Amino acid sequence: MTAARTINPARERHWVCAQRIRERRLALGMTQREVVARLAERGNQTTNRGLSAMENGRGLDLGLLPELSIALRCTVTYLLGLTPDPQSWRPSANGTPVRHVPTPRDSPRQGTGILGPDVPVNWVPRRR
Repeated sequence: MTAARTINPARERHWVCAQRIRERRLALGMTQREVVARLAERGNQTTNRGLSAMENGRGLDLGLLPELSIALRCTVTYLLGLTPDPQSWRPSANGTPVRHVPTPRDSPRQGTGILGPDVPVNWVPRRR
């Protein structure tokens, strides 16, 4: 008998944010290098590797979200998954993420990254 796993909303939002960063960059037709250049213009030094890590849910710097939202021409509310509209600051009616990153409930887990043991082994960012 297996115990039911509860979903941690903070971890879920972390994954949604990582996915939104990547999806927004791709929707704008930007390379990671271009986003890094925009961040550098605002005084935030990061690398392509650092941005890639953020897009894959590792090393997501919450302090960088305002600058990322400017570089990606969207709102922080959108990056956090609280609204489906990239230009809206107002969260959706129920305040929960509007789009979840799929996390298979019965997949093997690994203990890597800042999220610890709840990261699915087979989790791969969604590509367009």
